[in-house]
Amino acid sequence: MKTLAPLIAVALLSVAPAEAATMFETPSHNIGCVISKAGARCDIRERAWRPPPKPRSCPVDWGNGLAVERRGFAFWVCAGDTVLGAARVLDYRSSITRGSFTCTSRRNGVRCVNERTEHGFKIARRTARWF
Repeated sequence: MKTLAPLIAVALLSVAPAEAATMFETPSHNIGCVISKAGARCDIRERAWRPPPKPRSCPVDWGNGLAVERRGFAFWVCAGDTVLGAARVLDYRSSITRGSFTCTSRRNGVRCVNERTEHGFKIARRTARWF
């Protein structure tokens, strides 16, 4: 994993035009996400797992979420912001697609995947994994 990838992902997702990016939260309001044609990112409020150790290359908050971009595997987020707090709620068993990215809300977490590369992540209160 490239150490600068998390910082790059945050920049790409945050500069997407408003009409191309959609923010949402799960009905429990525990997971918040943003999805655009550039990628997907989800942050979590309460969790029962621990992220891997914080890398020296991350000067801000670490491991509160996962992201996936157009290329490569998903990765842990290094960010001084959050995507929690969206007004839109994505009901369980519902999905949002932007470009090649799809995020699906379920009672047991959110799964986001780049349909072209089949890389993505699942984040939930009990577990977080990337592929």
